[in-house]
Amino acid sequence: MSSLNNPVSGLTVRWRQRLSALPPSVPEDSIALRGLVQCLVTIGICSLIVAASGVTDTSTWNLLAVPLSIAGAYWSWRSRRRRNIAAKFLIALGMLVALAFFLGRMLRVPGDTRIVLAELLIHLQVLHSFDLPRRKDLGYSMMIGLILVAVAATISQTLLFGPFLLVFFLVALPVLVLDYRSRLGLLDWRRLSVGMPLRQLGGIMAIVLALGLMFFVAMPRVPGYQLQTFPVSGSIDVTGEASSRQIFNPGYVSRGNDSSADNDGDSSNSGGSPETGPGRINPDFYYGFNRKINQNLKGDLEPKVIMRVRSQRAGFWRVMGFDQYTGQGWESSRSAELVDLGRSPLSYRFLPITPQPIGPAEEVVQTYTMVQDFQNLVPVLYSPESVYFPADDLAMDPEGALRPSGLLPEGLTYTVVSRVPRRDPERLKQGSSDYGDGIRKYYLQVPGEIRDRIRTETERWLATSEDPLATPYDKATFLAQVLRENYTVQTDLPYFEEGDDLVSAFLFDYRGGSRDQFATVLTIMLRSIDIPARLATGFGPGQFNPFTGFYIVRNTDAYAQTEVYFPGQGWFYFNPIPNSLLFSPEDNSANPFSVLRQLWRILVGALPAPVVQLMQKGFQLLVMAIAMGLRLISRFSGQGWLSVLWAAVGLTGVGFCGWLSWQGWRQWRRWLSLNQLAPVERIYQQMLGVLARQGFGKRPSQTPLEYAASLQRRSDFRQGPLVRQMVDGYVGWRYGEKAVDVDGLRAGLQALKRSGR
Repeated sequence: MSSLNNPVSGLTVRWRQRLSALPPSVPEDSIALRGLVQCLVTIGICSLIVAASGVTDTSTWNLLAVPLSIAGAYWSWRSRRRRNIAAKFLIALGMLVALAFFLGRMLRVPGDTRIVLAELLIHLQVLHSFDLPRRKDLGYSMMIGLILVAVAATISQTLLFGPFLLVFFLVALPVLVLDYRSRLGLLDWRRLSVGMPLRQLGGIMAIVLALGLMFFVAMPRVPGYQLQTFPVSGSIDVTGEASSRQIFNPGYVSRGNDSSADNDGDSSNSGGSPETGPGRINPDFYYGFNRKINQNLKGDLEPKVIMRVRSQRAGFWRVMGFDQYTGQGWESSRSAELVDLGRSPLSYRFLPITPQPIGPAEEVVQTYTMVQDFQNLVPVLYSPESVYFPADDLAMDPEGALRPSGLLPEGLTYTVVSRVPRRDPERLKQGSSDYGDGIRKYYLQVPGEIRDRIRTETERWLATSEDPLATPYDKATFLAQVLRENYTVQTDLPYFEEGDDLVSAFLFDYRGGSRDQFATVLTIMLRSIDIPARLATGFGPGQFNPFTGFYIVRNTDAYAQTEVYFPGQGWFYFNPIPNSLLFSPEDNSANPFSVLRQLWRILVGALPAPVVQLMQKGFQLLVMAIAMGLRLISRFSGQGWLSVLWAAVGLTGVGFCGWLSWQGWRQWRRWLSLNQLAPVERIYQQMLGVLARQGFGKRPSQTPLEYAASLQRRSDFRQGPLVRQMVDGYVGWRYGEKAVDVDGLRAGLQALKRSGR
């Protein structure tokens, strides 16, 4: 009566009754399952720490998570049969503290949240390891280990992550076996074995690993992604050399050519290169990243990896632009006219300023990670729209070079979202030639003493074209081809003397020069016929690694090329260097099936020629079939998507009719074979077919009587006596030559069919 008068008390009583009616919590006793699950968690934590090292600043305290989680797992096993109310309360309190630290770090260090979220997951796993009484709790730990490995895979930039993935797989398969056997109640907590012969488990592992490697090899390697990512490193340190935002290139001496060259033309200042006059390049630093560059230098770079780039497409990782030709090099005349870029207060997002309008463009996301210390210049893909850079300030000069207030240290990671202009030749040919005073003032400069001579030579080459060259795009393309086909790359030419002009010597004296001098010559030739152009320096795409999805960029990938301006559409690259692509660079090695191609080359070298030819013919037939299917699809799609939909419906219907015909043919064959049997044998075979369709099939090793006895012992099968009666009749007829009531057997068969329905 009191419970009726007091609703709260009645609700409490009903709640307690429901709790008491729940089945008791069954603890997981298996030491083998618990130990292997802890191994998965440990592998996940270690893989994340290793993958994040060199990419971002991860806390060394994360290493303590391994021994702490092991201690928690041991305590959970010892306390698995207790209620542990105090421990649960402390775990809940610890999770709130971990959440507070997580939110504080999110506000303090905006940017990529993957590492921060993964570290929160590690902290929660350490707390969770002190409360693992049931198999379901171990399942949560298994998923946490899998998530940590997946996060490590997204941030890993080297193949060092591969061994962790392999070990995780080798541990995960026995864990799945033990988990399944635990669900069936077949685990003995005292046994440390998996419950499966080692030979059989090894065979399963080998099969799964082989299939996984096959899919991995055949999977297309697309060099990019569709989701935008953000920096994962902290703010950069400002050094004294770059604090004034002056471009710092340690390959140059500080005061140009003063006392910097000896009689052999070598710089005498710690291997530095002079900004003017003859000299040797510094083998560690590309000369083209400086306020003023000198193309009267000789020597080669020693290959060193500079950065790793993950991008949706290959491109020219642009660093600097130059507008002023000096006769033997270039200078950025407005390098001191910097504009500070605005930054979002909630993230490291800077919005660069685009000086000139850009026409149709494609959004491309790139993430850069510096492998070694770099200058106070930020490589980007032209033209940057948003830059997620971990610094408090960032500036841009009029040529589009991004300048932070400090050097880029090793391990720095930043992300750029660029609007890359689309190269549409027809649209570029129809563009206007109204460049404006700002463009004409800075990008048509040619020294007066060589202007007429270069213009005459340029017009002479244009006159050799068989097709009319009416637009600046046609002229730029033709002149780039002229330099590629009629001039050669030469590295053993003598130094230019004071007063010599690089372009004149290239065209009239040596008919060639160094790789970067080709871009200089093309730029001046275009300017001489009133087409605005400038020199740009940066890195080529580098070498694409199909296993990691990153471009490996070295200092030897740096070079210069010409940028031509088209009003309303932006700047477009033209590459006059022989044996290279004419337009924007693409990575030839970034083939989606590059790994498969490499394996095919190895296979071709190992197999006999007739076998290789046979395989090639088979591949050709497969490609022809795929091409034919694509042509049919394109034909239908040309008539509209509705036609494609109806074609898909028709193909599905044809496939379904084919499947029905196959099933009907099999049933007809079985019907013919059954009609040839004696009536009792036919009824027995029909009974086996009915029971097999119901899920109670007979194993080949079982005798009819053993089969009937096994069905009688099953609790989920209620027709055991009927089956036993029919089997006894069949056995008596088959082996004892006894008379059988055939009508009774038919009636039993019908009863089995009705029970299945």
